[in-house]
Amino acid sequence: MKSSRSIEKNEKEVSILVDTVCLQGILGFPSQAQGVVVFAHGSGSGSGRFSPRNNFVARILQNAGIATLLVDLLEESEDWDRQKVFDIDLLTTRLLGIVHWLRQQPETRELMLGYFGASTGAGAALQAAAREPREITAVVSRGGRPDLAMEYLSQVQAPTLLIVGGEDIPVIPLNEAAYAKLKCQKELAIVPGATHLFEEPGTLDKVAQLARDWFVNNFLKQA
Repeated sequence: MKSSRSIEKNEKEVSILVDTVCLQGILGFPSQAQGVVVFAHGSGSGSGRFSPRNNFVARILQNAGIATLLVDLLEESEDWDRQKVFDIDLLTTRLLGIVHWLRQQPETRELMLGYFGASTGAGAALQAAAREPREITAVVSRGGRPDLAMEYLSQVQAPTLLIVGGEDIPVIPLNEAAYAKLKCQKELAIVPGATHLFEEPGTLDKVAQLARDWFVNNFLKQA
């Protein structure tokens, strides 16, 4: 059973139909938004649209004038299916469907788009950015698995920021290998003292600052 949270005044719950699946999300919309960032989550407890970590980052982005869409890429009945959790093609297809949905909504159809991916969601975000390069302005990965999209990385055109915890020992080399494959504008940021979930004091703040600056700067370049 997923947790929940209150919906703020500038937010609304949305249902997005992708193929035969109905995905649930929360669209946060500040006044005069310059772009919208889709959060591509990993899966399991606490990592869907109610993830405290991604909601924290989303608030920072909204305060900077960026709309956010926190969305579950898997239905609740699928969330613990490990095969689907690591089915990057499936997650990518759903991300692309979400982008097409955003392009049909009056309030988002003209906005620049970005992806914020975590865990397996980062691999899906990068594959999606490679498959529809004209749609995506910037990508950020937090503690992600960009290596799961290795064959697509050379095709990514959107500026990409990979954020990894300095103590996330298994994931650092995976991000370094992915970084080497990227041919776009790119940056690898290692946050000292942070483990995989960025639970240490101040580390998630650093993630949010890095992501905010990356999206704001790249959205402004395209404005």
